[in-house]
Amino acid sequence: MHDTTPMNGAESVVRSLHGAGVRVCFANPGTSEMQFVDALDRTGLLRCVLALFEGVATGAADGYARMAQGPAVTLLHLAPGLANAGANMHNARKARAPMVNLVGDHAVRHRGHDAPLTADVEGAAAPFSDWVRTATSAAGFAADAMDALGAAMSRPNRVATLVAPADLGWDAGGVVAPPPPPPAFAALDAEAVSRAAEMLGPDTVILTSGRVLETPEAVAQLQGIAVKTGARIMAPTSNRRFDRGAGRAGIARVPYPIGLALEALSPFRKAVLVETVPPVAFFAYPGRPSLLLPEGCEVLTLSGLDGDGPAAVAALADRAGAGAVVAETARPEAPPPGRITPAALAAAVAQALPANAIVVDESISGGRDVWGATQGAAPHSWISLTGGAIGDGIPLALGAAVACPDRPVLCLQADGSAMYTIQGLWSQAREGTNVTTVILSNGTYEILKNELFAVGANPGRSALDMLDLDRPRLDFVAIARGMGVPGRRIEDAAELCTAIADAMAEPGPYLIEAVM
Repeated sequence: MHDTTPMNGAESVVRSLHGAGVRVCFANPGTSEMQFVDALDRTGLLRCVLALFEGVATGAADGYARMAQGPAVTLLHLAPGLANAGANMHNARKARAPMVNLVGDHAVRHRGHDAPLTADVEGAAAPFSDWVRTATSAAGFAADAMDALGAAMSRPNRVATLVAPADLGWDAGGVVAPPPPPPAFAALDAEAVSRAAEMLGPDTVILTSGRVLETPEAVAQLQGIAVKTGARIMAPTSNRRFDRGAGRAGIARVPYPIGLALEALSPFRKAVLVETVPPVAFFAYPGRPSLLLPEGCEVLTLSGLDGDGPAAVAALADRAGAGAVVAETARPEAPPPGRITPAALAAAVAQALPANAIVVDESISGGRDVWGATQGAAPHSWISLTGGAIGDGIPLALGAAVACPDRPVLCLQADGSAMYTIQGLWSQAREGTNVTTVILSNGTYEILKNELFAVGANPGRSALDMLDLDRPRLDFVAIARGMGVPGRRIEDAAELCTAIADAMAEPGPYLIEAVM
């Protein structure tokens, strides 16, 4: 016998998402989403990954999107749940990673009664979304979801949030909707290519991000342009993804500390932008500028955020007569026995990293040397915190591992920010993901101490107490064990190198608390 039950709105959305290529749902559902839980179960079309906190769900969807180069969907509960999810929606938005959020709301007839969870869901979504809509009928629900998916996949990629009143999910009359049209890049401006070629020289910096950094051939072409013309190639401090390592051309990043950033960019009188915008300081400081390029620097956008950066780079290389260049970079030796310093940590990671790994970087201050040391490491993908809202590393690693189950993931995680989304370890264990988390345990918010001095403060004991994590000391191995993840505490740099290599070679999650 065939099931003749009319399709409800929730099922039409699930079937439409699957038909458009979505394969994973990161979920923290509540009562208003039970119709989606049922539809996901009955259809079996999407892999469902449960998160114990909404910020884990959105952070994981971000990591998944960066590595799969397409969106997962999140399932969230009303405005308070969406508020919990907002920080990592913000990070995804700054990364220009595609994300579709389905957020349940009260049934339409229930909204006017001010029930305990009643709030402005669209209002909660707006600061962290590029596209927001509330569905209005079961029949049009799937079409709304396809509009959300189309917005997420547009150029540049966006965060899209569809508010889903509960009754639209359970009402009959759902209609499967066709996938959105494929996104198109903005056309390359031939005049901009000519002007950019004229600007090239030792006093020019080419700043690039986005898809260029995800395309090793484009990065090698940029290095060829640099060799040919003397121009310098740099990437912003924070980027969605960078495919790098031995055999791939390297690019320096604009440093995070404002003094170092201003110094690095001071020689340049011209700047060419490819899939990025003029660099700006993370924060304002007394007596320091907000914009990092020198005053009077001529700025040309070769390819905007909506453009095809690799195609623009290829056109510029052709115009400049430059071929691809990859400089040989020596792989550093393993660190000797001794205390785990930032330099020793960097050497341990560079030596232990296996080929085709994914590095997730939320190391903040303790991992400051790892980027430079790993240029000669085995080829790998690097994804990192983009929006500055800490607590992204563990969820990013979860999502990356779900997207690429055949690739080992190394998460470099600062201890303070780990506590924002530590629940993500439980999801890693539940899904059996191959994630090795290295907690950089220095017992303090070191970066905030640096910021305290940067604004000219002369802090006393009370101020410093607000930035320390040592009373009581956090036992990350015990925390991980309680969530089903084995681990160990390490104080020696050589031992750390061996432990990272061993953990990444074994399936399943593992945590290393590296005492610094």
